[in-house]
Amino acid sequence: MGPIGVFDSGMGGLTVLRELHRRLPAEDLLYFGDTARVPYGTKGERTVQAFAAQDAAFLVNRGVKLVVVACNTASAFALEHLKKILPVPVLGVIEPGVQAALACTRGGPVGVIATRGTVNSGRYQELLGRSIASTRVLARPCPLFVPLVEEGMIEHPITRLSVAEELEPLRGAGVDTLILGCTHYPLLKDVIGRFMGPDVALVDSAETLAAAAAALLQERGLSRDPDAGPGTMEFWLSDIPWKFREVGARFLGRPIDDVQTVNVNEAHWDGHLSLGREETP
Repeated sequence: MGPIGVFDSGMGGLTVLRELHRRLPAEDLLYFGDTARVPYGTKGERTVQAFAAQDAAFLVNRGVKLVVVACNTASAFALEHLKKILPVPVLGVIEPGVQAALACTRGGPVGVIATRGTVNSGRYQELLGRSIASTRVLARPCPLFVPLVEEGMIEHPITRLSVAEELEPLRGAGVDTLILGCTHYPLLKDVIGRFMGPDVALVDSAETLAAAAAALLQERGLSRDPDAGPGTMEFWLSDIPWKFREVGARFLGRPIDDVQTVNVNEAHWDGHLSLGREETP
């Protein structure tokens, strides 16, 4: 009966939370966004691994039955470490996306767009390269997409220009499948889809991770009875960023009425936490 715990470096993981709620409406969901230390995509492996361990520990201390790493950089750098140290199952966003891309590709190049940290980790390239030739894998960082999404400039001309500038090399290379390897990017799916064309399959990291979570819960007998009523959503952040309610609602697709804060530097395994409660500004 415990909740599903979801963490991200910021607010992008709310797209994963939205898909989890859509697919598993009876499940309680507990979200933690490390907004005090965002972004993870520009940080090194050791730092991200330490942050991810703190984030996950906070969720485990609150009784979650599954930890979902809704951050591509944390999935790349910290997933295997979390699997070793956590007492509950852990899912990352990369492997489900890779499996979906392999199912979609028709033999052409497979593109990956993500933050610099995720691309530089080589994790997508490594996993794809186990099943297809490495020459078919084209990874490209798209750092401008995150701030454009957070500013709500989804259909702005600047966004369309940025998409064209960043993705023209992939379109020119003839990719038949494109992995949206950042949880912000699903909000740009329509813009990206129009530019890449109807013959390019877009792999939404939020959708694939939610599907993997549903399958894991079913397999392990951890699913809540769908007749138990609708699940709840609980939101925790390490800081309350400006415009959180507006931006978070855009990601989640519904209003966020309340959020709580936690000092993750004090989120120890013994459960002694420094907690506070604040309304969103």
